[in-house]
Amino acid sequence: MSVVKEQKARAKAEQAKGKVKKTTGRSVGNESLEGKGRGEQVKGDARQVKEKIKDMFKR
Repeated sequence: MSVVKEQKARAKAEQAKGKVKKTTGRSVGNESLEGKGRGEQVKGDARQVKEKIKDMFKR
């Protein structure tokens, strides 16, 4: 797998993992877990934006 595809997959995985933690935290009333999930989701979003910007400059 190329580095670019690997980074994009990593971003998607972080987003998914964060969403699961956030949803689980919300459903059981655990604010700490919900906050960690939000953080991971945002980190994944930022990584995805970075990859999209890199793709724009490649063209």
